[in-house]
Amino acid sequence: MHLSDVSIGATHVLLWGARAAVEIRCPGPGVLRVRHAPSSAVTGFTHPELPQKRSFAVVAAVVAEGALPLSARREGDTLHVSAEGASLEVSLASGTWTFSDGQGRTLARCDGVSGEVKPAFPVDELRSRLSLEAPPGEAYLGFGEKVGPLDKRGLRFTFWNTDAFPPHVESDPLYASIPFFVALRGGVAWGFFLDEPWRSEVDIALSDPGRVTWESRGPELDVYLMAGPHPADVLRRYAGVTGRPAMPPLWSLGAHQSRWGYETADDVRDVVRGYRSRGLPLDAVHLDIDYMDAYRVWTWDRSRFPDPAGLARELAAEGVKLVTIVDPGIKADEGYPVYEEARARDYLVRLSRGGVLVGEVWPDPAVFPDLTREEVQRWWGDLQRPFIDAGVAGIWNDMNEPACFSVQPDRGLPGPNGGRTSGLGTIEGSTLPYDARHGARRHLEVHNVYGLGMSRAAHEGLARHAPARRPFVLTRAAFAGIQRYAAVWTGDFASNFTHLEASIPMLLGLGLSGVPFVGADIPGFVGRANGELLVRWMQAGLFYPLMRNHAARGRPAQEPWRFGEPYLDLARALLERRYRLLPALYTLMHEAAETGLPVLRPLSFAAPDDPEALHAYDQLLFGDDLLVAPVVRPGQSKRLAYLPAGAWMDFANLEGAGKVEEGGRHVIADAPLGVVPVWLRAGGAVALTAPRMHTTTARWEEITWHVHAAEAVRGRLYEDEGDGHGASRLTQLSGGLDGGTFTLERSAKGELPLAREVETIRVHGVPAPRSVAGARSHRVLDGVVEVEVEADWQRIELRAT
Repeated sequence: MHLSDVSIGATHVLLWGARAAVEIRCPGPGVLRVRHAPSSAVTGFTHPELPQKRSFAVVAAVVAEGALPLSARREGDTLHVSAEGASLEVSLASGTWTFSDGQGRTLARCDGVSGEVKPAFPVDELRSRLSLEAPPGEAYLGFGEKVGPLDKRGLRFTFWNTDAFPPHVESDPLYASIPFFVALRGGVAWGFFLDEPWRSEVDIALSDPGRVTWESRGPELDVYLMAGPHPADVLRRYAGVTGRPAMPPLWSLGAHQSRWGYETADDVRDVVRGYRSRGLPLDAVHLDIDYMDAYRVWTWDRSRFPDPAGLARELAAEGVKLVTIVDPGIKADEGYPVYEEARARDYLVRLSRGGVLVGEVWPDPAVFPDLTREEVQRWWGDLQRPFIDAGVAGIWNDMNEPACFSVQPDRGLPGPNGGRTSGLGTIEGSTLPYDARHGARRHLEVHNVYGLGMSRAAHEGLARHAPARRPFVLTRAAFAGIQRYAAVWTGDFASNFTHLEASIPMLLGLGLSGVPFVGADIPGFVGRANGELLVRWMQAGLFYPLMRNHAARGRPAQEPWRFGEPYLDLARALLERRYRLLPALYTLMHEAAETGLPVLRPLSFAAPDDPEALHAYDQLLFGDDLLVAPVVRPGQSKRLAYLPAGAWMDFANLEGAGKVEEGGRHVIADAPLGVVPVWLRAGGAVALTAPRMHTTTARWEEITWHVHAAEAVRGRLYEDEGDGHGASRLTQLSGGLDGGTFTLERSAKGELPLAREVETIRVHGVPAPRSVAGARSHRVLDGVVEVEVEADWQRIELRAT
């Protein structure tokens, strides 16, 4: 890609040659946007100026506010561009570049950019390619919902949202496409985001061990480069570009129960009775497609669900919310109001020749709303109003890749050579043809953002029609930016240990792609689980932000009591632990909403320069302080776990005070069926509460802090009403060990009144004190100092001498 001319402005630089153009901007500190158009003179009409571009992923404020100032100077065939926290050195002869951070460290080198245009009928075929040097030892994390270990080096992926049923541990592509990665080398991280919804592929040092190559089917490669140095710094910058996650309602972090096959309102009542009669906590029941009238979206089958509002009231009396599935396919049925209105308003996806595209999903025949268009999104969101009025609390978006089992034939268009096109064009997977029309765009361009548009419609519709509540939307299909609107689950995982193990790096990858509210179906959606798998998957799911039991029609039911004893008792204990964990989880979700950091983090967050931590893909950090190593193989009662550098206290099952292990090495953890191995980091402070049958408020009436004493201790607790947009309080702990004295101080911000009179602080790793200041009382239990304090305490001091 040869460039010859340069135009330097206050906030952007434009480089161009006879065929190509490149635009450089700085949308935020440590971030450079490099918009490559390798075939600009062929694909555009304003070369060398690049046309206005709508981004589906980048937040409106980044687009509206433009860019930060940058400086540039040309020295022969090299252009040096500098901005706050980042710089770029561009070779005009090749269009390649070197990206560096504010300290001058070289982070990335692009060694090739190219593009080609192949005239075709009815749509030209485009290819745009970019390659990066892949230095030895550099790891590549993220890429959204992808299979494989945490480090994706040596793999190849396609970004094309796909209804993969049933998925396998090597299946690609899957349901979500997020073209973003975090690179990590020598403890220093940087990020790469390709803001292109077009179908694309990435080869991560597979074909060429020294190169990462990305190819898009579109005319451009719009790249955001992000400096670190820590992976958390990269994710904060990525969230600044694509948006911070929405804060969920507290109830959505409780236990969810779902099944494709709850056919009647009585089935739903019986599920809730099953939970309550057995003392099992539960916050939500999901209705699959069974509730619809002949699969007509936004309807109820009144013979099976005669009174949806009454059902929602009954469930609410038990503390249970109702969540309904919504598929985008609209039944093409004369007289059906949703279909008639969509057709009359020209809101439907069309064939290349202009007629409405008719396909088949659960409804047959089916048409598809063009949810890539904002006016259609608003209309779709408003269709939720009767469901909201009936008491539906959340929306579960499914089949929104969009999935389509078949498309009605079309004879095709007469071609310029006298023949005809094939009619439907290329169809990749169970979806719509590449050349289907979404307004002025083709499906090949917007396929990957269809689910994003549907989730935006749901989220914004819920916010409009229930403004006092926080929306809860769950989606299968996704693109970059989905975190602003929805939680993501990993689709139709199978009920086996292989998929349990695969869920951990996949959820970590989603978190490393800006999506913190994630989960996998427990104990898998399709197949036949046994009691051991249920318990082991619930142990991992104890830490999933979304904890949902789900099962497919035609498979055995998987509610916790279906497996008998001892599995029911173990499942009950795990659900109770989940509700004890809610203060910590809710605080981490608030941190995610503020910063974009994930709840589930790879061990490399604690040790970015430790290769053993990087490759511990079946373990996770829950926030900064808890390390979790679920058992993911059948028949095991012990497991090997890696602990990064530092001291880690055995905190299995979130209780007790076990042995303290020095990190930087592997340990063997005891893990009989009823135990999930957990460790509490030295310096960590985690807030737990008492279990409940369902959530009520995040103004916790009981709080117990578990503190692992170290030279420096930090802890956080976020509280509010659990929903809505009212007052809140953020409590922060700080302190540590100094010789024989341990001190802990509390500070708080916010107007939310306290709902408790006392708190308990359990301090691990200190000797029995001779004196305690600032407490109501204290005692030593099994080597742990337990201190009771007033809820508004300010400082405690434990003296050993």
